[in-house]
Amino acid sequence: MLKKIFISGLVLSACWLNAQNISKSQCTKLGDDFIFAGGECINYKKYSGEQKDKLNIVVHGTWDEGTNVLGRYAPFAENLSFETDVPTIAVALPGYSKSSLNNLKSIGSKTEKNLVYKKEYLSFLSSLINAFKTKFNAKTITYIGHSAGCSIGATLTGTNPNLINNLLCAGGVYDIHKKTDAKGLISAIDVIDKIDKNTKIALVYGTKDTISKPKNTIDFYNIAKQKGLNVTLVEVKDGVHLDLDMTDPSVNAIVKLDEE
Repeated sequence: MLKKIFISGLVLSACWLNAQNISKSQCTKLGDDFIFAGGECINYKKYSGEQKDKLNIVVHGTWDEGTNVLGRYAPFAENLSFETDVPTIAVALPGYSKSSLNNLKSIGSKTEKNLVYKKEYLSFLSSLINAFKTKFNAKTITYIGHSAGCSIGATLTGTNPNLINNLLCAGGVYDIHKKTDAKGLISAIDVIDKIDKNTKIALVYGTKDTISKPKNTIDFYNIAKQKGLNVTLVEVKDGVHLDLDMTDPSVNAIVKLDEE
């Protein structure tokens, strides 16, 4: 199983691109680790698998702007490609690793909060997933999100039904209205009635997570279950927020989603 990835590896990228306005043509010239979608040049790492019609997409949560998240998530994606035999991508959202900040701010911005609950960010991520789906001829998308990456993935299952076929969501927020003045914001609870009942969802919580407390996930699970959604609840005993998506119970749930 995945070896522990040390926090010391989370250093600022020495050559990230967000100070520049990267055009589509410039992005293309950067090579195979970049894709232009939603107006942004996105840095990613892809690892191969035999099930060519499937694709795992790993989306990180909030870190300080400029963090080299691929230094952390690329090894996780590589491990998942072995565990599932499905091609797996680790994504650096705008402002992380070498991804641009053409139009969006990073989700770690000090000046603008709750970006993943805004329609423009949902639109960007939808475009990115569609771009990957087209580029790699994938028919089935398994989205693996942690924290803010989980929150926006859960919302996308309602705003863009059938874009994501399987969802592993670890340590997310499903009802932003409980946390802040949510005027103009959208979260999973707002679109739960639009989620396709064929979408397979695994919700992961850590019993010692103090950032996304267990009750948040359990409450959303109960509502989703009552709505007739295909949802399972995954407990990580003694699990904290950090690394929640990388724990054995989470990885086992991802393997199960990809097998079905």
